[in-house]
Amino acid sequence: MEPPPEFTIGIEEEYLLVDLDSLALANAPEALMTACQQDLQDQVSPEFLNCQIEIGTCVCRTVAEARDDLRRLRSTVARHAKAHNLAPIAASCHPFSDWRSQTHTDKERYNHLQHDLAGVVRRMLICGMHVHVGIGLPDRRVDLMNQLGYFLPHMLALSCSSPFWQGQDTGLACYRLTVFDNLPRTGPPPRMESFGEFERSVAALVDLGVIEDASKIWWDLRPSSKFPTLESRICDVQPRLEHALTLAALTQTLTRMLWRLAVRNQRWRIYDSFLVSENRWRAQRYGTTEGLIDFGRGEIVPMADLAEEIIELVAEDAAVLDSLAEVENIRDILRHGTSAERQRAAFAAARDTGQTEAEALQSVVRHLIEEYHADL
Repeated sequence: MEPPPEFTIGIEEEYLLVDLDSLALANAPEALMTACQQDLQDQVSPEFLNCQIEIGTCVCRTVAEARDDLRRLRSTVARHAKAHNLAPIAASCHPFSDWRSQTHTDKERYNHLQHDLAGVVRRMLICGMHVHVGIGLPDRRVDLMNQLGYFLPHMLALSCSSPFWQGQDTGLACYRLTVFDNLPRTGPPPRMESFGEFERSVAALVDLGVIEDASKIWWDLRPSSKFPTLESRICDVQPRLEHALTLAALTQTLTRMLWRLAVRNQRWRIYDSFLVSENRWRAQRYGTTEGLIDFGRGEIVPMADLAEEIIELVAEDAAVLDSLAEVENIRDILRHGTSAERQRAAFAAARDTGQTEAEALQSVVRHLIEEYHADL
């Protein structure tokens, strides 16, 4: 009998730094990064652009542990940023700042990216949220990756936080992926038969000098290049701490549910990536407002109904992992709207008071600052 994985979780988030006066993006002063690193050590680091900062939780056994660590990380970054008249926002795109005005961090890794990816990487003014789930056996990691891919559009739909780009409403709930998908080696993961197949595929590119290692594989879901984990990379970053924890709990419990089926010689049906990608697009375009395709039923199902089905699917696993309350918080996201919907509502409310479009976009940033601090 296969021993159960630990299903530990780790959460990585990227934030944008904004000036508290102009509300435009601002570079992180060296003193800010130094202060954060003194308090958080290697749990905080610069990102590709100077206006970004990245954090990562410790390895956590439960979502409750992750809550404590993530709150500490978010609070510390906010406290040190305020000392420089800055504030972090946890949204995947800034509502109005221009990518052409940003500079990238002067580190060897990022200088190499700039050279390798040229003009494509300069537009990477985007932030994401990654969730790691501990799966010890490499082949099981790949087996679960194949099945979990079906649920990536569902998680994306719930996470959307990037409706604006360079001062324009894009009409999309998640504009981040339209930028990120310009990079190579992105999108839904291909179906793999084993961890060995994954390693051979990566080695083919490494041996040719195309990539240095598996960290340059940027699929929506991948075996981590650093840890014995399955790493979900599909989600927009969340302005609200509790919504980030809901998405982490959903990732963890779905993974356990699929493992539970697997050890009973059952499995989730694996659909062609062509079909899964259609749901990915629907999530990217509409968020939770237009529903996703249920390929088994052959119909488009409202997200509220899909959410109830998911809660029922993972209830047993959430009980074991002590995260049922967080999973059920999916209903709160649907009730109050994704961040994309809330940002649009903030913009509309500001316009209704007579603000210009530029002023209303600043109001959206204020809204994002407030949401970041709401659960701290």
